[in-house]
Amino acid sequence: MRGGDREAEFREYVLADRTRLLRTALLLTAGDVHTAEDLVQTACTRVYVHWHRIRHEGAGPYAHRILVNAFLDERRRSGRHPEVMTAEPFEPRESDVTDHTDLLAVRSALLDLAPRQRAVLVLRYFQDLDVATCARILECTEGTVKSQTAKALKRLRELMADDQASDPATGSS
Repeated sequence: MRGGDREAEFREYVLADRTRLLRTALLLTAGDVHTAEDLVQTACTRVYVHWHRIRHEGAGPYAHRILVNAFLDERRRSGRHPEVMTAEPFEPRESDVTDHTDLLAVRSALLDLAPRQRAVLVLRYFQDLDVATCARILECTEGTVKSQTAKALKRLRELMADDQASDPATGSS
């Protein structure tokens, strides 16, 4: 294959999938735009390096696996500071989010989840991937995906309930 064809195919893939990668990265980082951009750049770079091997198999799942692994690796590094919450929304579509207060509450709750639990929720519910695909991306068993999903949902419900209980707008403590 000529280099120009490879470049054109890769460019076409990135133009088609970059928005989805960025949305996933923004959810994983709970809205940290800079870290999300870095994760997408890492994923695109690694996809490009392996393009000759993955272009026929489909680069999407490979790129998402790289993205999630890069996120988990980033979280494991010592000395990493947690993300800072801002009131700036992460580019939602109008139909996706109607209340920015809810968006901030979800972001805050996502930040309090363990990185792997956050990853499994983003992949299962925000990316709408099945258990088998999540297991391939996270490089674990389907049973692990199911148990991590259950634990993450339970923890997210607790965090959201705590957030609502302490919200002055609801009149609670």
